Amino acid sequence: MKIGVLGTGIVGRTLGSRLAALGNEVTMGSRTADNEAAAEWARTAGASAGHGTFADAAAFGQVLINCTSGMVSLTALRAAGADNLRGKLLIDVSNPLDFSRGMPPTLGVSNTDSVGEQIQRAFPEARVVKTLNTINCEVMIAPGSVPALHNLFLSGNDAGAKDETRRLLQSLGWPPASIVDLGDIGTARGPEMYLPLWLRLRMALGTGHINVAVMVGE
Repeated sequence: MKIGVLGTGIVGRTLGSRLAALGNEVTMGSRTADNEAAAEWARTAGASAGHGTFADAAAFGQVLINCTSGMVSLTALRAAGADNLRGKLLIDVSNPLDFSRGMPPTLGVSNTDSVGEQIQRAFPEARVVKTLNTINCEVMIAPGSVPALHNLFLSGNDAGAKDETRRLLQSLGWPPASIVDLGDIGTARGPEMYLPLWLRLRMALGTGHINVAVMVGE
């Protein structure tokens, strides 16, 4: 599969490396074609890894993964180009974390909106699915680093896009029983607003290898 990863931070590099190691062709996109972090990643991720601009990665990928910061995701995706997003599965792993007032960050989007919804409104012909944003990148690619069954969440309007996302998640090691479909893209508000709690858990427990498990009673 050809995958375009948008964003050169630790999330994009970690996901991109794992997906390339699984046999996918991966192009990482950034604002400029000569981004040093993307070029270094491509040199170390193997022959199936490449890099370029956001538009290059979006044009290349059959599946796109938005790993940019949620506060700049719309800008990055506009640079990627609506024509390059049209009809494609766009997996959004971003969070609207605002660090302008220091730590811990606040949410720049919440309550009545989400980044996932903003992306779907801005690019109505893309098939947006929100997932993976409630865990750190190490757990994204190695769910076994957290013991027992724990959960991921899906939000999106397109049932087929969610099925494709499930298959990609399963290739990363996520069992089908761990994946909870919350509903349409409006349900992305909940997982995005979970981040303040995740950050406090990270600080309290001293590790990012954490996740939640949803337990259903009678």
